[in-house]
Amino acid sequence: MSVKLNTDKLDLQIINAMMNDAEISYAELGKKLFVSAGTIHVRIKKLQEMNIISGTRMNVNVKLLGYDCTAFVGIYLEKSSLYDVVAKELKKIPEIVRLNYITGSYSMFLEVVCKDIAQLRRVLHDELQKIKGIERTETFISLEEGFSRTLVVVDPE
Repeated sequence: MSVKLNTDKLDLQIINAMMNDAEISYAELGKKLFVSAGTIHVRIKKLQEMNIISGTRMNVNVKLLGYDCTAFVGIYLEKSSLYDVVAKELKKIPEIVRLNYITGSYSMFLEVVCKDIAQLRRVLHDELQKIKGIERTETFISLEEGFSRTLVVVDPE
């Protein structure tokens, strides 16, 4: 079930443009979308107040910084009711960059980014396996990321 928010085509154009280049100025974005910089400012403020957008992020090539090992881990919980407790503990592990509560074989699925296999082993063995509520895990090491992209937001109407 989705909630219909009070957004229009211009809002979606702003969102898409900002997801592709968060550093674009309001003036430049206004020119691109044929509206004033003030209109862009007001719309972005409205989108922030509606919690549709928040902050900005920089895309960093972590491989160039030495983080060469990405893995995905499926987690089997002892009981699904332990999700919140386990998620709170997982959040304390800085190498875990994404966590999803999912359907299917696993209860949770997470992404881990490490400098090397030794660090991944430490995260899996010394930290993950010691969290109460985790029954077992299954780890998948990524050999290559084929692509990563932002979602293009479209108007459903």
